[in-house]
Amino acid sequence: MSTYEATLAWLYQQLPMFQRQGATAFKKDLSRTWQLMELLEEPQKRFPSIHIAGTNGKGSVAHSLAAVLQEAGYQTGLYTSPHLQDFRERIRINGQMISREAVIQFVEKHQKALQNIGCSFFEMTVALAFQHFARQAVDIAVIETGMGGRLDSTNVLRPELSIITNIGLDHTQFLGDTLPAIAGEKAGIIKAGTPVIIGRRQAETSPVFEAKAREEAAPLSYAEALISAEKARTVWPQGTAYQLENTRTTLAALQLLQPHYPTAGVPLAATLARLRELTGLRGRWEILAQQPLTIADTGHNEAGLRLSMEQLQRQSYRQLHIIWGMVSDKDHQPLLALLPTQAHFYWCCPDVPRGLPAPALAQLANLLERPGSPQASVSEAVRQAQQAAHPDDLIFIGGSTFVVAEALSAFE
Repeated sequence: MSTYEATLAWLYQQLPMFQRQGATAFKKDLSRTWQLMELLEEPQKRFPSIHIAGTNGKGSVAHSLAAVLQEAGYQTGLYTSPHLQDFRERIRINGQMISREAVIQFVEKHQKALQNIGCSFFEMTVALAFQHFARQAVDIAVIETGMGGRLDSTNVLRPELSIITNIGLDHTQFLGDTLPAIAGEKAGIIKAGTPVIIGRRQAETSPVFEAKAREEAAPLSYAEALISAEKARTVWPQGTAYQLENTRTTLAALQLLQPHYPTAGVPLAATLARLRELTGLRGRWEILAQQPLTIADTGHNEAGLRLSMEQLQRQSYRQLHIIWGMVSDKDHQPLLALLPTQAHFYWCCPDVPRGLPAPALAQLANLLERPGSPQASVSEAVRQAQQAAHPDDLIFIGGSTFVVAEALSAFE
């Protein structure tokens, strides 16, 4: 396995990955992760960390914290998922992706052990990240959970700070179908004596977090009690409503980290405006082109999509074009119902096994009075929308992280 491409092919083909395959890749057990940590001589104990869970916003908060910390001079690791274009996006130090050689060497050295343990894609990727951060002796690493929290592979950490952004209905087949049930899974990252910040106070979930924090003697703070909305807006005046919530959570985290990781000299507004440059953040209300204005957003659950659609309503345009694709194991109707009716729709299927075929998506949308044309691919949908759009129109691309990933490639 001498090439990066061959290594990736092995990862994707041999090991199940939830984002591509769905339920078959989900294992409710941390035993294999603990075996991996033992195999790698406990890398998770060799670097300080911040651990972040939540339904929406955890990726943005992770990138924001990493950007500020690295601008303050700390060697900062960042682990996020899923990736959009390159697997190595998941593992960065000071914004730089892990090298192809490091990925190849990890797999070549441990391939037999990974097979014997029966690791999932996610478990193995977490192990690779933690080993990389330990070997590079990062000053601190910002770690985003993949799904849930209690049984997420990242939950072998003993962090300096835990953060839970907000709770919405997503991955209900695995995490539960009520907000308190999902909050219980996310609360699993709360550790004994470790401070925890809750990004949004919600009536149905706050009692769950407060009970878990009491059980673990973990000091709990709500971001809104530490940072005012006005202060968040001052730091990022151009931010959307959901970006302001993420900013407030980020500022609250920086405030609690201040005694050990001071960042007072970092120009926050300028730093947060440079997330793509500093940490590689992509796909969050990202402008891909002008004339016509083209925006891509990875919001793919009801809470996240509702915020994206509210932001879309604030835009000015002559005609709206929406390129939309979804995976098959979603509850499609509530999401499709949030889309505006007055738009030209281009239905497409992301190129993953879980992708919902475009004709089937078009049929579901027709039932909700959102007619449109099924397209052969995401790139074809982009081409058709660009061909049809007037310079004063707006093209919105979303529905799935995979759709956005393919669209980004189409614009390069």
